[in-house]
Amino acid sequence: MLYPKNLEQKLGFDRLREWLREACVSSLGRAFVDKIRFSDNFGLVDKLVRQTAEMRQIMQIGQDFPSQNYLDATPYVQRAAIEGTMLMLDEFFDLKVSLATIRQCLRFFEDQEADAYPLLGEYAKTIRVERTVTDAIDRIIDERGHIRDNASPELIQIRRRLISEQVSVRKRLDSMLRMAKNSGWISEDVSLTVRNGRMVIPIAAEHKRKFKGFVHDESATGQTVFIEPTDVLEANNAIRELEYEERREINRILTRLTDQLRPYVPELLKAYQFLGLMDFLRAKAKLAAEMDAINPPFENKPAVVWHNARHPLLHLTFRKANKSVVPLSIELHPKQRILIISGPNAGGKSVALKTVGLIQYMYQCGLLVPMREDSTMGFFQNIFIDIGDEQSLENDLSTYSSHLTNMRQFVTLATKKTLFLIDEFGTGTEPGLGGAIAEAILEDLTQSGAYGVINTHYTNLKVLADKTDGLVNGAMRFDGEHLEPLYQLEIGRPGSSFAFEIATKIGLPKAIIEKAKQKLGTQQVNFEKLLKELDIERRVFTEKNLEVGIKERKLAQQLAEYTALKTTLENNEKRIVNEAKQKAKLLVSEANQRIETTIREIKESKADREITREARQTLEQFNKKELKPELVEEILPDEVEFEPETGAIVAGSYVRIIGQTAVAEVLSLKGKDAEVRIGDLKSTMKLNRLEKVSNKTYREVTGEKKIRTATGGVDLNERHLNFSFNLDIRGKRGEEALGVLDQFMDNALMLGYDELRVVHGKGDGILRTLVRNHLRSYKQVTSMQDEHADRGGAGVTIVKLR
Repeated sequence: MLYPKNLEQKLGFDRLREWLREACVSSLGRAFVDKIRFSDNFGLVDKLVRQTAEMRQIMQIGQDFPSQNYLDATPYVQRAAIEGTMLMLDEFFDLKVSLATIRQCLRFFEDQEADAYPLLGEYAKTIRVERTVTDAIDRIIDERGHIRDNASPELIQIRRRLISEQVSVRKRLDSMLRMAKNSGWISEDVSLTVRNGRMVIPIAAEHKRKFKGFVHDESATGQTVFIEPTDVLEANNAIRELEYEERREINRILTRLTDQLRPYVPELLKAYQFLGLMDFLRAKAKLAAEMDAINPPFENKPAVVWHNARHPLLHLTFRKANKSVVPLSIELHPKQRILIISGPNAGGKSVALKTVGLIQYMYQCGLLVPMREDSTMGFFQNIFIDIGDEQSLENDLSTYSSHLTNMRQFVTLATKKTLFLIDEFGTGTEPGLGGAIAEAILEDLTQSGAYGVINTHYTNLKVLADKTDGLVNGAMRFDGEHLEPLYQLEIGRPGSSFAFEIATKIGLPKAIIEKAKQKLGTQQVNFEKLLKELDIERRVFTEKNLEVGIKERKLAQQLAEYTALKTTLENNEKRIVNEAKQKAKLLVSEANQRIETTIREIKESKADREITREARQTLEQFNKKELKPELVEEILPDEVEFEPETGAIVAGSYVRIIGQTAVAEVLSLKGKDAEVRIGDLKSTMKLNRLEKVSNKTYREVTGEKKIRTATGGVDLNERHLNFSFNLDIRGKRGEEALGVLDQFMDNALMLGYDELRVVHGKGDGILRTLVRNHLRSYKQVTSMQDEHADRGGAGVTIVKLR
């Protein structure tokens, strides 16, 4: 049940309906748009939305689905059902092209896997367009909409005779035309023409007596007459007879073709119903693409669990202007059924209210909705709204009376499956009385178990929400320092109206504002002041959290640099030790060989003194030369005079670290920090620790020449800083998604991550299957599993790496 009757107009759904009408390319589709209705049947809503989601997927993947010739030929088919009727040539041509579109749609679903598009594929199986019908039409009518010459043997003969007669007449008239031009009766640029279906010669009016024939017409000025020469009169009559004969034969052919069509009328009417549905679904899919809309999980119970929901109409309008809508996140569940939104005027309360109503209404009309994929849609049988001024002169109703009339309907008809929306609750009468009545109505609606969203400025309703189960406060955030709305909904605390602050900003005298505070009382003023201070404190803490996050990133960067440097030093140490061990092994082996050789020589010479002495000298020389420890000479740099250089430090400057002899090259500047290169090491340092030096100083200290390269190597520190273990590929096509996934896996393997998170969405599971099959080709992947249900479930894949 919907209340009031003009709910569509109040929510703005009529504008979406008009958008869909314009997106349809046929009257068949527009007829479906006119039939859109809110449904309180869960199964039907689920089916309608899933159909739209399947068509959205077809158009998103970009498969070969027909996009033109969605023509409504049902009036022709219905007329063909009447015995003795004949469809005209242009009507058969519309049938030809539209039936081709239907067959193309059916072939598309036949070529897909059985579970690719379950709803649309199953519906397509019930549609039949007999080949006999399309073949019969194709044999008679060509691609330009003309009757083929071979449509019948009689037609071939008629057209051959007709062409022959026309050629003969043309030749004779061409000869007469040349004679007339040579006689000066007509100008050289005049050619033959046709009047009343007969070929004639244009002659100047003053020469018409010189040419025998019949005048069929004259020009608007009367200076030219169109004469049919007497010599071709009979030939033209013959041509006309053949044209009449051709027309009769064509009518006979079309009558026979209509008779062939008649037995298939019921199947054809059903096929055109299918074609209209395809046009309608394409329009809904186009709207979903414009809004970045999805089909979130749908539950058969009242609930609103939406993340980053966007007002559909605002989204379409802002998109044209390259602007973005501030999203709305809201949750309504059994313990938090009714949300009381407060805050300043023009802060976004009414937009939030209409966003809830319009999105829920859209979904239960079979449309996809603009929100994040981890959202959940609930199901309501009733939607009641009280938005805007409904005063009526005819019924003698004031604004407040119309609001009370609506409230009477709400409290009478509200159930546990009702969603109600009330804008500016309790306004229109004396504030004290209005607030009391509003509080009593709210208590009654709470007891009914209904779900709802209410906008109000009344403090008593905020207090009631804070102490009543099922109610919860919400505030539209407001920049209390700059007095500007942020259009963000925060659930869990009431909002301030910022009435005094706004009055001060627009220049209302301070004395009046102070007097108003005294009249209001300290309790209310302190309440509003507390809300304002809480809002400011929240913003301050948000900024502090941002600063802490930046510092944590810098710390992570420095840790990564330290780890990389430590690993390099350890590897170098191991390499040097291994080289030393290898060299020592060779020296020991060589020394052993020389000792053995010396001993053998001594034995062979039988201890000859001279030979023994020479052998010992040779061994001592080897010992002095090969086994003598090498002195490591520490080369101290010459005393370098650092030449400071004036000017600001920019990218490419050479600098010295103050208090040290190390020099570096500045790679880039980031605020008060500079990224520098010291040898092969990159680091980030504060600008106030650096002193600019000359190019000469840099070369003397480092022994390098200034070499600028267009590209550098892989900066692992930068990749550590910019890499995120979470990859979101929702909305991407299959090939594009796999390309992004490969790049993501390459970076993860290079940086040594052991667990990754790939967000692909749920949908029909096609992208999820594609991603997981591709990940199995990586030997480093040990396992894959769904994320926890609270954090995305089957819409997210957790990847474990070796």
